[in-house]
Amino acid sequence: MKDGKTPNPNVIHPIKGYDKEIYIKPTIKNPNIIVGDFSYIADSDFESHVTHLYDWNGDKLIIGKFCQIASGVEFIMNGANHQMNSVSTFPFYTLEGWDMEPPAISDLPIKGDTVIGNDVWIGQNATILPGVHIGDGAIIGANSVVGSDVAPYTIVAGNPSEALRKRFDDEMIELLLKFKWWDKSIDEINTLIPLLTCSKLDKVKEEIKKRID
Repeated sequence: MKDGKTPNPNVIHPIKGYDKEIYIKPTIKNPNIIVGDFSYIADSDFESHVTHLYDWNGDKLIIGKFCQIASGVEFIMNGANHQMNSVSTFPFYTLEGWDMEPPAISDLPIKGDTVIGNDVWIGQNATILPGVHIGDGAIIGANSVVGSDVAPYTIVAGNPSEALRKRFDDEMIELLLKFKWWDKSIDEINTLIPLLTCSKLDKVKEEIKKRID
């Protein structure tokens, strides 16, 4: 193990002496935010990047393992949406003094949970809109606004974001989704690092095939 230490998903600061990059999972207090091991953000406070997450909507933000989230990223949740099937869109129920209970969920444009897969890289100042599902291994370009689902191992960018290309061919993507390296033990992942960081993709593909078989 590097520096004689075993990777620990429950430490907050994985870089000694640097507090502007944190593992997210051990900092979470909101039960509607679920984050996997070793996902990090380039900031000291993750929950401030999740806006409009209100109990009455019942939605969740779910992030997988080994995600890399840059500074300035915002996850906008369903609470940002207003009732659209009535005369007024004004959210009386959220403000003090107004005699209104929260509308039925069926009357709100709720788009469900926001789900980020494993090993997803989200670039600086990107915005993820409510109910979006981003697949494993995807890359979200800086300043992108993501309002629709992103397929695994796809690179998207822009406002609104558009798919630029797949990172790998379909065979490699299928193999990686079966291999699920992020679900393996720390010891096994450490042995896999030379494979996971190798740029000779044909070699990587053949080795993963062997390991799956």
